[in-house]
Amino acid sequence: MAGLIAHEWIERRGGSENVLEAIAELYPDAELVTPWNNAPHRFAERHVRELWLANSPLRGRKAASVPALAAAWRSAVPRERPLDWVLASSHLFAHHIKPHGVNKHVPKLVYVYTPARYIWTPDMDQRGSHIAARIASAVLRPIDRHRAKEAHAVASISEFVRQRVRRAWQVDSTVIYPPVEVTRLREVADWSTTLDPRERELLDSLPEEFVLGASRFIPYKRLDLVIAAAEEAGIPAVIAGGGPERTRLSSLAADARVPVRMVDEPSSALLHALYQRATVFVFPPVEDFGIMPIEAMALGTPAVGAAIGGSAETITDGISGAHFTEPTARNVAQAIARAREVGSASTIAASMKFSRERFDTEFRDWLNRSVSGTKSSMAGSSAS
Repeated sequence: MAGLIAHEWIERRGGSENVLEAIAELYPDAELVTPWNNAPHRFAERHVRELWLANSPLRGRKAASVPALAAAWRSAVPRERPLDWVLASSHLFAHHIKPHGVNKHVPKLVYVYTPARYIWTPDMDQRGSHIAARIASAVLRPIDRHRAKEAHAVASISEFVRQRVRRAWQVDSTVIYPPVEVTRLREVADWSTTLDPRERELLDSLPEEFVLGASRFIPYKRLDLVIAAAEEAGIPAVIAGGGPERTRLSSLAADARVPVRMVDEPSSALLHALYQRATVFVFPPVEDFGIMPIEAMALGTPAVGAAIGGSAETITDGISGAHFTEPTARNVAQAIARAREVGSASTIAASMKFSRERFDTEFRDWLNRSVSGTKSSMAGSSAS
């Protein structure tokens, strides 16, 4: 089947870009279209068509381009080359894409990471807190909802997002969890053997037991809470990543009552080795999904996360880790204590629910059912 895959934008790093790569591999003949492609290496052997925004001063200016994006997507589908389906990989306005011409009746499908946060849930995104953004949101919400309802089928990355989609767009959706490279992680029995000498020396210098917090060093990731919970639990901590909160987190680490090591910008191999060595992986933020806890689980380390959001679905209390109900040091420390009792076998088994293989099967089945159902419906309408 001839298809078209639309994605918000393509950057060097990003969780949605990783999902896009998985979808694109499922449909190697599908055309890819995006407002701008800032990571040509991701699809080096494939043509990626950019929208007119790529040649404008708005290229890469995500917030400033919002009004233009809503309009630009409407003319992103070719009018004369027949397609069997159009898929929007959406966390902003990609689902505004509209088939025209010979493709006027082609089914539009949407895989949604979240309805645009700074339009629908500005409390979760500081870009939506400004007065201008709030005024624009009042205008954009009905448009966004109407265009979402054009979709023949919608899939969400989690039940948490499915409920948000229902509230914002007033449509139901199928939950298809994003792919996590569980099998690839499991192919290396000991990730420490893949490290260079400097990384191996760093790993060997860490305490025998420690809780691990890893992410971008930004406020909402709450790595300060990992340090506070480690103090409360009396366990050393390792904080890995990089970002603007580096200085503040370093100060908290230096003042902590337990040893806290900072690991700056770890390579993928070192991060995987840290997962394996950690006693518990602590993931405080309320995310729409959250891949890192699953990666830790895949390598046998139980995870601690919030009892709401994606972690409520990816971590099973008592099986693959533990939940905390309130983001306090005491509450998280209690969850750490419970997670330490979880065995690695059940943790690994739980991670398989989110494997790349599972995603490939579920996504392909959903798309095939959606396209077939639309064709059957159109055939029935024609017959009547």
